[in-house]
This record gives sequence, structure tokens and C-alpha cells, in this order.
Amino acid sequence: MTPPDHGAAIDAMADTAGPQAVDELVGLEHSLISVRVALDDDEDVPPEGAVKILRRGLAASPELRVGLRVSLAFAFITAIGRLIVPVLIQLILDHGIVTKAGFDARFTYTACTIGALAIIAFTAMSRITYMRFIRAAEAALANLRVRVFSHIHRLSIAEHTDARKGVLVSRVTSDIETLARFVQWGAMSWILNGTLVILTIMVMLAYSWQLTIVVLVAYSPVVPILRALQRRQLAAYDLTRTRTGELLTELSETVGGAAVIRAYALEGRSRGRLAASIDGVYRAHLKAAKFFAMMFPLGDFFGAVAIAAVTIATAFWGHGWGIDVGKAVAFLFLVNLLLNPVAELSEILDQTQTAIAGWRKVLAVLDVPIEVPEPPDDVARPLPHGALEVAAHHVEFAYRGGDRVLHDVSVTIPAGTHVAIVGETGSGKTTFAKLLCRLADPVSGTVAIGGIDLRSVPAADRRRAIRLVPQDGFLFDTTILDNVRLGRDDATDDDVLAAFVDLGLDGWLARLPDGLQTRVGERGDLLSVGERQLVALARARLADGGLLVLDEATSAVDPETERALSTAMARVSAGRTTVSIAHRLSTAEAADLVLVFADGRLVEQGTHVELAAAGGAYAGLYASWVGNTRTTPQAGLA
Repeated sequence: MTPPDHGAAIDAMADTAGPQAVDELVGLEHSLISVRVALDDDEDVPPEGAVKILRRGLAASPELRVGLRVSLAFAFITAIGRLIVPVLIQLILDHGIVTKAGFDARFTYTACTIGALAIIAFTAMSRITYMRFIRAAEAALANLRVRVFSHIHRLSIAEHTDARKGVLVSRVTSDIETLARFVQWGAMSWILNGTLVILTIMVMLAYSWQLTIVVLVAYSPVVPILRALQRRQLAAYDLTRTRTGELLTELSETVGGAAVIRAYALEGRSRGRLAASIDGVYRAHLKAAKFFAMMFPLGDFFGAVAIAAVTIATAFWGHGWGIDVGKAVAFLFLVNLLLNPVAELSEILDQTQTAIAGWRKVLAVLDVPIEVPEPPDDVARPLPHGALEVAAHHVEFAYRGGDRVLHDVSVTIPAGTHVAIVGETGSGKTTFAKLLCRLADPVSGTVAIGGIDLRSVPAADRRRAIRLVPQDGFLFDTTILDNVRLGRDDATDDDVLAAFVDLGLDGWLARLPDGLQTRVGERGDLLSVGERQLVALARARLADGGLLVLDEATSAVDPETERALSTAMARVSAGRTTVSIAHRLSTAEAADLVLVFADGRLVEQGTHVELAAAGGAYAGLYASWVGNTRTTPQAGLA
């Protein structure tokens, strides 16, 4: 088979994909935070067995166990409805048509009427039962999505470093969608066909145990053949889900980084990487389809063998086994009932393997341990209101599997102090700031806020008292008003406006086309980088926490806005503790206390004047910054 032209496919996708599709893709990518998911992507490593995955999946989605009882009832009712036909045929033939007295019209018509009414009743009952099962199954999958998202957001920043956002998109979208399709049809088919096969064999035994043995012998090779193919097919579909996740990663990076790709003429490189990912998905699907193609004709082949064997056995030995015309015809109908389950088996197994591979990937996300557990209610302690003291005692931190990035950091920040943290890139200043918000726990040492170990503070209380403004100033695709109101749900329009006034940004707000009602676009793309940061600062101001952590919050604003913010931040800092990651040393000049980080260590602390005169690490940074600002007014620290 000739591989498809993936380059042409990319061009066609770019030409035909509407803006809505692109928006949805980018929206999915941006809706997930970065997290390191310990997934086994090596195709040579055998995945967990199907039975083990099913057990773990049912344990993770207890609602499915409730739906399982409903589906068993549905399967039993449906199977009874299907078995009515061959039984009625046998009765009509033996007691209504082929009788010594001749054709018995009354018995025949009565039996047909009863059969028709019974089939209608069983059909109605099956539909009601099936709808109940679907509602239970969809509720289970909805809860599973919520659990995965919740789990991702509970992970520490130690898990946020090796991000593969497209993989996570695949886990909570396409992988769970495979489960939805499986639950709606595949799982029901397993239960329905399994019940039908068992009941059909029981009726066969009632008619003739000899012919039943003939049928079972004819179908017996199906089991070892399917078992041999099943293991290989599961591994093939596990690889397919892995390649799909990799493709979504490439797609999200290509769409999200479109501006950079054009600016640096990286179209060829991006095209090649995307084509390689598409080719990987294509070849993985082709490998999985090979096993499906091998299983597909099994049902038809062995079904034909079974019918032929029953026909021959009846012709030669049926009379001696007490099989009359009615039983013989009914038995052939029963064999025909087995044809459909066996014929569907390859397709059901194909969908099952896809679902199990997807389920394994979803469970792998849930398997990532929560390293920042919430405190039990009996030890939880709320943070006090007002400005909060910050105390770090011998804090050390390392990302998963990596070296220490913070070493024995100890510092006390009095309540109400404005602190600037400075240092070269990679010095550990941002990591330390995130520990203050408990986005991770130190591997040793303690971080206390307001005299309380952060490990003892419940999440709701932390979010009330501690506010972080990240460097990227993330905004949601709504109005400025709604974005700022996220800082406090009960805030009125006047409260939001007051936050801008307090920051001295009411003039900037007035120049916007719709003021507070101005839409910011996806991730705030309709605003400049500096404007997005202003909105994020207003959101933090509205929250009015006792500890405000600013991660280079003024790094992307112009000099005029920075001056306005410097004045506003002086007022905002009154009454609360403010910790700023200082990209520009103008922030450090205005701070009450400066903390200097180098190589993950707190090497200096003091006021700007003291440290500039001490001739140490800060003095060197400051001298470099002053030299840069004289030649490049907007220069800052790396």
C-alpha cells in the first residue's frame, strides 16, 4: 500500500479548516495546564492486560457498575425476545402445520399473535432499559472527565515541567471519546451477545445435546485464534493512542506558534514535523487494522462451518436423535442467532482494544501522584486576615527526577513588607515565589505564612489570602470586566472600576473602545502583552489578599505604564505583604527588602542602598542594569 501524501493532507487541512475548528483546537490546548504525565510510550513495552485495565477502569468509574446491572437486564430481555422466534417456529411447525390432523389454523394464528405481541413488548422494554444504561454510562464518563481535569490542576509544579499539552488534550478528549463509543455500542454488544450466546446454547441443549456439541466443536477454533490476535491488537492500539497524542501536540504547537513560525520562516520545519507525526498515526492505524482484517472473516467462516455441520448431522443421524422437522428448522435458526454475535466479534474486539488502550492512557494521568495533598479537616488551620508574615526555614526543592534547584533557603519577611526577589535566569527566584503559593511543597524545610505551615492551610483559604500574578498574565476569552471579577466573585462593576482607579489605570481603561466591556480575545490576544498584564494586576488588586506574589508582573509594560504602576503598587502594597520577582531593578529600588538568589541559594538580603554599596552579587547586577538602561532604556535582567 502506498503511503498517503501527508504534506498534501496538511495543505488541504490548512485550506479547509475554518476558524472555528482552529479556535476549538487552540482552546483545548490552552484549557490544560502543563503537566508531566508518566506514560509508557515505548511500543516495545507490553501494556497492562485488558482484564486489569477493565478492573481499574470500573474502580475509577463506579457509576459504570450501576449501569452494568441495567445493561445485564437489557441483555436478558433482548435475548429472550430474539429466542421467541425460533421457539415459535418449532411449535408452529410441530403443532400447527406438520401434524397428523393437518393444518391447525387456530393454534398457528394464536401462536403468531402471541409471538408478535411478545416481541413488541420485549422491544419496548429493551429500549427503556438501554436508555437507562446510556444515561448511567454518560454520567460516569462526564465524572471521569471532571476527575481527570481536577487531578491535573491538583498536581504540583514539579509535574509541570515536561509538558506535552497535546498528549493531555488527547487523554481528556479523544481517549475518553473512545470510551464513550465503546460504552454506547461495544460494551452493550459484549453483554448482549454474551447473554444471547449463553441462552441460545441453553435452548439448543434443550432441543438436542448432540447437535449442540456439533456446533460447539465447529466454533471451537475461534477462541484460541482470537486470543492470539487480541494481545497483539491491544499493543497496536496502545501505540495508536500514543501517536495520536503526539500528533495533537504537534498540531497545538503549530497553531499556537503560528506567528513565530511565520516570523522565522519555519514553515518547512513545522511542515516536516507535522508530516512525521501524521505519518506515525497513519502507520500505527495501519498496523492495528491488519489484525482487524484478520479477525473480520472469522465469524462468517466458522458460522458457515457450523450450519453445514448441523445440516449434515441432522440428515444422517437426526431421526435417531429424535429430531423432527420443527426441531431441525428451529435449531438452524438458533445456529443463525449465533452467527451475528460471532460475526460482530471481530468488530467488537477491535473497538474494545481501542477503548482499553484509551482507558489505559486516561488511568495513567490519574496515576500521577498528588504531591501537594490537602490537609485533613482536623489539622487544617485558616490564615488570618490582613498582611501576612512569610517565613521560610531551610527550604530545599527539586523537580521530579532532577537536581535540587533551591538549597537551604531561610528568610523571614515581616508582614506588610514589599520584597523584591532578583537574580539571573535559573537562579530559583520564580520557584521560590511559587512555593509561597503552595504550587509545590519543598522536599525539605517549611514555608510558613502568617505563622502557619502552608501544609496545614486548606486550599480555599490559601486562594483567599494569597494571590499570584504570573508572568504571562493569562486572560480568558471574555470581557475585561469578567476577567478582573475572577479575583472576587461577588465584586460589582464599581468594585472592578475602583481596582483600576487604585492602580492609576483608569485613563488607560477609558481609552479602550468599550471600557470594561472590551473583549480581550483568546488568551487576551486582542490586547498587547503589557495591557494583558495590567488587567491581571487589576484582578489581583480586586482580590485584596494578605500576600501578593508578582512574578515579573511589570516586565512587559512600557516605561510610562511602569511609572504609573510603580506609584500604584506603592499604594497597593500598604496593608499587605508584596513579593515581586524583579525583572527590572527599578522594582528593587522601591522595595523595602531585596532578596538576591544565585544558583538556587539566597546569597544576599537587605535594602537596595545596602546591597548596592556592599559590592556583592546585587551590586554587580545593578551595575549591569544601570549600564544597559543608559544605552537601551527598556533593558532589564535576563
